[in-house]
Amino acid sequence: MSEHPGQKLLKPSRAVGIVGYGAYVPRYRLPAREILRVWHGGIGGTPIQEKAVAGLDEDVITMSIEAAQNALRRAQIDPREIRAVWVGSESHPYAVKPTSTVVAESIGAAPNTLAADWEFACKAGSEAIQAGIGLVGSGMGRYALAIGMDTAQGRPGDALEYTAASGGAAYILGAAEESLALIQGSYSYVTDTPDFWRRAHQIYPAHGDRFTGEPAYFAHVLTAARRLMEMMGTTADDYDWVVLHQPNVKFPQRAAKKLGFAPEKLQPGLLSGVVGNVYSGASLLGLAATLDVAEPGQRILAVSYGSGAGSDAFDILVGDRISERRALAPLVQDYIARRTEIDYALYVRYRGKLAE
Repeated sequence: MSEHPGQKLLKPSRAVGIVGYGAYVPRYRLPAREILRVWHGGIGGTPIQEKAVAGLDEDVITMSIEAAQNALRRAQIDPREIRAVWVGSESHPYAVKPTSTVVAESIGAAPNTLAADWEFACKAGSEAIQAGIGLVGSGMGRYALAIGMDTAQGRPGDALEYTAASGGAAYILGAAEESLALIQGSYSYVTDTPDFWRRAHQIYPAHGDRFTGEPAYFAHVLTAARRLMEMMGTTADDYDWVVLHQPNVKFPQRAAKKLGFAPEKLQPGLLSGVVGNVYSGASLLGLAATLDVAEPGQRILAVSYGSGAGSDAFDILVGDRISERRALAPLVQDYIARRTEIDYALYVRYRGKLAE
């Protein structure tokens, strides 16, 4: 691999870790067979089982608050010490009015804190984590809260409708000595690759099918992962788990294989087969599910992906506190198990797809 001046490990002046984490997945589930029934007469199949759908009283704000509260339960900290509340999403409820200020106020972090909304397609949440590492690592603040959360935005009948789901996760970043898991290093990689976009005033995103795989997802995920491992001096054998962005079932499996990971090391349950792709929270939800089962001393490689396009890669070492703290809030699997199946008509109503 050729050297480049910017090809350096992102590592703060003081070590930073995950002090608390929490997830949220809505209870409503739309089975993939319902989409097949409505749009294809029930003919065909898909590896996606179902996707999570936000209810009438749920949006990115309410779900972010739930995930943040779960993170606070595990962190066991005073929310007034959080100096940044950052929410990454493709589906903020307001075009002009931040999601982050409502979340900060609701969890008791306001008013003495930074607050901002982040956007970078599916990696908006991991982008906020990178910024949080920098803020805490520089000593500007003791804690930073980074959230990745979204609601389904698939156009009716589009392929995205099978996977565009609702949910996400929240992470509180703090000093290494307080952490449940240490972030040993990170790396970010971006290019201008137009695989997925939504212009102003458009309701649903569009996607360039031929760009989605090789020049987009795989080029960025594999490059970010390989460069981070090269800088950390590691191989797939050094990690117990690998968490990759899951836009569908096949992509993360294929990417993990290319990186040299055995199938059993891929994030628990391969969430895209169960709750769909939750956009900005996809890789963060996968990481939360992994932290739910990881043992102290285990090592995690986590790589996000956002269309447009870019990836953030993290090398994470699980600490001793994880065993006692994970029981303080619901696990990802608890939310997955808590399900109410709905039909396509209710889905259309819940997601406001009926035009007046």
